[in-house]
Amino acid sequence: MTLPSARLRGGPHSAVWLLPSRFDAVLFDLDGVLTDTARLHLAAWREMFFELAPAAAPLSDEEYRDHIDGRPREEGLRAFLHARGIGVPDDVLRDLAARKDACFRALLDERGPDVIASSADLLRHVRGAGMHTAVVSASRNAALVLDRAGLTELVDVLVDGLVADERQLSGKPDPASFLEAARRLGCSPRRCVVVEDSTAGVLAGRAGAFGLVLGLARAGREDGPLLTAGADAVVADLASVRVPGDRR
Repeated sequence: MTLPSARLRGGPHSAVWLLPSRFDAVLFDLDGVLTDTARLHLAAWREMFFELAPAAAPLSDEEYRDHIDGRPREEGLRAFLHARGIGVPDDVLRDLAARKDACFRALLDERGPDVIASSADLLRHVRGAGMHTAVVSASRNAALVLDRAGLTELVDVLVDGLVADERQLSGKPDPASFLEAARRLGCSPRRCVVVEDSTAGVLAGRAGAFGLVLGLARAGREDGPLLTAGADAVVADLASVRVPGDRR
């Protein structure tokens, strides 16, 4: 069974069950869900913004979550700068986004992606239970991150920023990238689970009428914004999500 509209904070009996009789696939976000690369993205954004406006207040965690997290790079940057009252021409915006990408790749080379063990375990168990898996990410570096994390072979379909550019898919909170993943898997959205840690991603899952939209609010994150955005349930760790045959 599943537990809809619940705050599940990792108690001993708090669990969401994903049953193959109800779901055919699980669609995972990448940064902050499978890997802890969100911290690298945040650091890269802060470095880029400091170069742009060294006298301004640094990019805050809240600004990153509200304006950038989960969105395509240039869209997130435009939203953040607009919120700060900063306007830049489109060519400058593209240059800044490219600078952020260079910063991120340098940090990835230096530190590598940290795999979130419980999330990787769930990915394996989902495959073991006979359900399909997809990663849906706004990042154009998603394939590189998955390869560095050793997760590529566990993912049936990847819809990332490169695919979005090629297919002209609108970014989250539009559901287009999740719907493209479901289409490539040959699965009805109502038979798919969306796993997201960003409000933009949760909004996309809800807008796409997916069968279950599961929010992930790891330590220090509030679950309220994800529930307000439309998550059916919010967990503090994907160890709280089970599938048949899972002996965790």
